Amino acid sequence: MAGPMAMRGPRGRKPNVKNPGMLFKRLLAYVFRKYRIHCFFVVIFIFAGVLANVQGTMFTKNLIDDYITPLLTADAPDFGPLAAAISKVAVFYGLGIISTYIYNRIMVNVTQGVLKDLRDDLYAHMEKLPIRYFDTHSHGDIMSIYTNDIDTLRQMISQSIPQVINSAFTIVSVFVSMLILNIPLTAVTLIMVTIMIFSSKKAAGQSGKYFMEQQVNLGAVNGYIEEMMNGQKVVKVFCHEEENKENFRALNDKLFASADKANTFANMLGPINAQLGNISYVVCAIVGGMLALNGIGGFTLGGLASFLTFNKSFSMPINQVSQQLNAVVMALAGAERIFRLLDEEEETDEGYVTLVNVVEKDGVLTESSARTGRWAWKHIHQSDGSVDYVELKGDVIFNGVDFGYTDEKIVLHDVKLYAEPGQKIAFVGSTGAGKTTITNLINRFYDIQDGKIRYDGININKIKKADLRRSLGIVLQDTHLFTGTVRDNIRYGKLDATDEEVTAAAKLANADGFIRRLPDGYDTMLTGDGANLSQGQRQLLAIARAAIADPPVLILDEATSSIDTRTERIVQDGMDKLMQGRTTFVIAHRLSTVRNSDCIMVLEQGRIIERGTHEQLIEEKGRYYQLYTGHAISA
Repeated sequence: MAGPMAMRGPRGRKPNVKNPGMLFKRLLAYVFRKYRIHCFFVVIFIFAGVLANVQGTMFTKNLIDDYITPLLTADAPDFGPLAAAISKVAVFYGLGIISTYIYNRIMVNVTQGVLKDLRDDLYAHMEKLPIRYFDTHSHGDIMSIYTNDIDTLRQMISQSIPQVINSAFTIVSVFVSMLILNIPLTAVTLIMVTIMIFSSKKAAGQSGKYFMEQQVNLGAVNGYIEEMMNGQKVVKVFCHEEENKENFRALNDKLFASADKANTFANMLGPINAQLGNISYVVCAIVGGMLALNGIGGFTLGGLASFLTFNKSFSMPINQVSQQLNAVVMALAGAERIFRLLDEEEETDEGYVTLVNVVEKDGVLTESSARTGRWAWKHIHQSDGSVDYVELKGDVIFNGVDFGYTDEKIVLHDVKLYAEPGQKIAFVGSTGAGKTTITNLINRFYDIQDGKIRYDGININKIKKADLRRSLGIVLQDTHLFTGTVRDNIRYGKLDATDEEVTAAAKLANADGFIRRLPDGYDTMLTGDGANLSQGQRQLLAIARAAIADPPVLILDEATSSIDTRTERIVQDGMDKLMQGRTTFVIAHRLSTVRNSDCIMVLEQGRIIERGTHEQLIEEKGRYYQLYTGHAISA
């Protein structure tokens, strides 16, 4: 994208880490979205707590000048008025303590609620992203956004933001009180505070840059760990442990360097500001002592005691805010990565044709709310509101399709194919020829650059993606099983399936036998992507999952690649039953599994170079003959 819209995403203008104000504004939008009233009461209770502390400090002047000093010279001191005054102040302090507890308790709920909302929004948005995003981003780095980056916001929302509000109220109220007590000493305090702010700004600017690097490096480390955990068997088989350790050390060193520099600058703030605050206290004590002892301007020892307390109270909020800066900067760095994911462009869907269940009455298709086993494409005409129903039969046509993962590199060239309902179409060819890419285009994981793909005579761009994919059953070479029971994993293809339907699907895929031998049968828990099963057993469950969906079109991407030859013959019988009456696209390296296909297409470098039945292609003695027999083609 280019131009003014280049920085925009589906959730507003995309923030830049160099613009913390915009990031902070978006974070506050999440806080105020559901917790506006909570925040209002937090501000009220913060103000009450600050007011209680300020009135207590102001009372120090009266305590010394009006109560303690007269009692020192009295012949018969009466401590009653002093006790009453102290009790009154104690009540105010007590209210301040209660206020502080209440607003901290509220902020715990607000913080966890905001983090929950962010995680919900992240996951909901992630589910709408195209496959291309997950192909180009490390899964570990994405996980780091959910964990590390989200967690950086916790301290900022629960502590840093209330601390800033508390400090703002404290600075204003203390400044007014200091002006009332002594203007010259107030000027001295302001000079020291200005120096503190200047030093804080310099250190915070440096730490912010390195905190952003830290979050990026942390994502890289997590991504590498996740990748190595998944590939641990390969690592050990090829004895690659030492090389992996070196690679990890390099990534970890980068994380260490950025984290070290970020925290070095951040941790400098507290000591620097603390010492500047001490210098301010000493200067005010010396100047104020001289004024009080000489009675200049009516300044008293009680006023000096109050002012010195206010001096500490005035510099303390600035010191506290500076100590929170590392949490704030880290949170903004995490927020930049969070909002970058939220601003990723969602998968677009301009389709308006939907898939519905139908029944046939007197030769006319009628929509049904119940599952009938027959489907139709529902097309509502915008011109007059009339509705057409086209029965789903599984008629798939590729007409001159060109496709590339990038516009600069086209991987499929002028692909033409026609699959009639119920036909079995097989794709064969060397690795990288484009077989799996064709099946990815049928379900619109990617969109084509040129040409047309029609499904039952309808351009698939006009079909809603969810309905298009609902009509397809897919068994991938790389199976994925979810944490849950065997029954739940098979039922994933049809969530409302009965136990009987689950068993029938398992029998069809020849999985029922091994499932019943598991410790708890169909109720056996699977974890870690089915790590307690063999690869072949996992493949059988994936086939059963496709069978229970009962789709009109099947895509089998090396569906029997992980099954032994004996089991393959048994499964093939079940697969043949599953494929009856369905359009089926088969990708296979074992050419024996595609002999009975209605049409075999041979791909080479993204082009269909041969097509025909097994017998026809063998007779031609071309590329398929070479792949099937292993014989070289004669010149």
